[in-house]
Amino acid sequence: MASRITPIVTNEYYHIFNRGVARQPIFFLKHDYQQALLGIEYYRFSKPTIKLSRFKTLARNEKEKLMSSLNQNYRKLAQIISYCFMPNHFHLLLRQVTDDGISKFIGQFSNSYTRYFNTKHSRVGPLFQGPFKSVHVESEEQLIHLSRYIHLNPYVSSVVRETELTSYTWSSYQDYLKGNSNLIDLSAVMSRFKSVSEYQAFVSNHADYARELEFIKHLTLDTG
Repeated sequence: MASRITPIVTNEYYHIFNRGVARQPIFFLKHDYQQALLGIEYYRFSKPTIKLSRFKTLARNEKEKLMSSLNQNYRKLAQIISYCFMPNHFHLLLRQVTDDGISKFIGQFSNSYTRYFNTKHSRVGPLFQGPFKSVHVESEEQLIHLSRYIHLNPYVSSVVRETELTSYTWSSYQDYLKGNSNLIDLSAVMSRFKSVSEYQAFVSNHADYARELEFIKHLTLDTG
């Protein structure tokens, strides 16, 4: 695999995203989204003792024991700040915590999910449109705006109505609204806000403007 033109630096934040090849769906079923969510939870750790496919066959108590062991004893490749799974693409806001951690994490997740998806839906070949894309987050302001952008994505892309955004299952927005999470590092964003309600207002007050920008973008250019 060719090296990335722009290296990903440890302890820095990055917006990571990719879409289905030829803009095709990467999620059809509820189970597809569940598999992807399990994948990012599992593969954020360095060198899990067993593959995810084997982990899924374990009894519930064994799964809980292994996941607890990963959290306590295994080095993380990256911290997940925000995420959103959409019908034909995904977004992740990550902080790399181990050298080359993001590339390893996304590589393991993408390969595992592609194998699952191809088997589940009787297809062959690549699922994603080339290597993942990454954008370096250069300021605290950019970080919080990216979290808002990611959480607004289902509404901006017309997957849900604005009133349904807080109940969209396949993003980290619900973690933020609950104020706690075993998967998401909330502090990176929430330390900039006095309360959960203040963050929710920050997201919702920008919704119509973000959707207008999305509409204009699709009128004026091909986003690639």
